[in-house]
Amino acid sequence: MKITDAWPYPRWVAHRGAGRLAPENTLAAFRLGAAHGYRMFECDVKLSSDGVPFLMHDAALPRTTNAAAHLPAGASLVGGEHPWATLAQLDAGGWHSRQYAGEPLPTLDNVAAWCLANGYGLNIEIKPTPGTERETGEVVARRAAQLWAGQTVPPLLTSFQVEALAGARTAAPALPRGLLLDKLPADWLDTARMLGCVAVVCNHALWDAATVAQAKSAGLRCLSYTVNDAWAAQRLWDLGTDSIITDRVDLFSPSA
Repeated sequence: MKITDAWPYPRWVAHRGAGRLAPENTLAAFRLGAAHGYRMFECDVKLSSDGVPFLMHDAALPRTTNAAAHLPAGASLVGGEHPWATLAQLDAGGWHSRQYAGEPLPTLDNVAAWCLANGYGLNIEIKPTPGTERETGEVVARRAAQLWAGQTVPPLLTSFQVEALAGARTAAPALPRGLLLDKLPADWLDTARMLGCVAVVCNHALWDAATVAQAKSAGLRCLSYTVNDAWAAQRLWDLGTDSIITDRVDLFSPSA
């Protein structure tokens, strides 16, 4: 996708599937987000120790899985240090509520199959285990390119990690990329250009008229995370930004 192409993604994107209403980065969350009318979803993808792209935000397992109780005493609690066969046995839903107990960690392949079957868009945040930035970018992008081969709307690959985006560009240059930012360093625009990005995805408080104008003048789309208040969303629409990532799938109508 070229930056001159029409923007193929919706205005509203559901964060980690359904925000906080279901266990993040699980298919249960994606299904709940879809039940609220959302047609594009953001998720975090990292690699197992044997190279399988799977969904999880944190480097460590305990916050969103039962790893501390399930794994042997003394075992690493870093997700990326376990093979997929081990990770697939973990409960990634019980931490959220009993309703979701037993919900597994999904692979990127699982989520892609669901999105493609239903015509949904996906924003894949490449979330490397520290020290694996380049490899994760390459493997995730390569697999995404295979999974979405021949599709009209590709997934949007984003990351805070420059090396991960550089790896993604090398492995699958045709897939669109976005630079994630939680602050605006002096070289933010140069970095986005250097990586061949089509978008910049900012902490929503960073956008103002000047930064939006800078991004737009460089041919970049302006996305925001994580917007959970109506006043903040309206401010971003008034600034002319393109898409909003939200936890509040129950508050914002994705058709608005």
